[in-house]
Amino acid sequence: MIRASVVWLIALLGAALTACGGSTSTGEIVVTTNILGDVVRNIVGDTADVRVLMKPNADPHSFGVSAQDAAAMNSAGLIVYNGLGLEENITRNVESAEENGISTLAVGERINPIDYPEGESAGTPDPHFWTDPQRMITAVDVIERTMIREVEGIDTAAVSRNAEQYRQQLRELDTSMARDFAAIPPQRRKLVTNHHVLGYLAQRFDFTVIGAIVPSGTTLAAPSPSDLQSLVGAIDAAGVPAIFVDSSQPEKLANVLAQQAGVHIRIVPLYSESLSPPGTPGGTYLDMMRANADSIVTGLR
Repeated sequence: MIRASVVWLIALLGAALTACGGSTSTGEIVVTTNILGDVVRNIVGDTADVRVLMKPNADPHSFGVSAQDAAAMNSAGLIVYNGLGLEENITRNVESAEENGISTLAVGERINPIDYPEGESAGTPDPHFWTDPQRMITAVDVIERTMIREVEGIDTAAVSRNAEQYRQQLRELDTSMARDFAAIPPQRRKLVTNHHVLGYLAQRFDFTVIGAIVPSGTTLAAPSPSDLQSLVGAIDAAGVPAIFVDSSQPEKLANVLAQQAGVHIRIVPLYSESLSPPGTPGGTYLDMMRANADSIVTGLR
């Protein structure tokens, strides 16, 4: 009788502690952005369930989550997010999950981030590290180690095997992009974008960033007339032949800027911040980067 009472008391205390400690982990891996989601799925394979919060063609700076997704975050085995201020609308959701004891990984903080050199975001970390394949190799290293350490019951041998296979694909991507960009003369390796998004690509492959239509690291900012006029002068002085805009963002400002510059400038769309739907040219990270390399070469050569 005493033993039964003790067992009942232990069970009751366990239930109370679970209720006080927040949601019970489901083991599901939740990923905020679809670019990192694709990377995580390549590493995980079929060893765990992966939920990606950001839809195709969405803006990582402004997308939000449903109540169902927010609940999933609070019961996840691990949350993988970009960090460095990218996911502006769901920072509070990540912080809430952390407060409930959920393990999180801010990948951007672990890949030797660079700072914006100019504009409204000058001196703050640039979160767009995925435009550099070498940093994505580092990201795979970080994600692999964290999964093995934090996700209970995951097949660690399969994760390591998958991670190495994907690293090899990233090495091949880096090599092919360098080869493609070698066709662009040094004097034409000049980038103008809709906002500051290609800093890491420029650093890795020896481009010069002339400026951005929105002089900020976020799409939520807006340029002033003086900002646009200053950029027009820089474009004219540098002889920039193309403006690169995100495929999911309106081209209106870019077209206005091209008209103000008084010269023929091509408006070239890139998959710079989001994957496109499956089966399209930007449907995976590897495909997105190959498509972007082709577009940059075509726009500048």
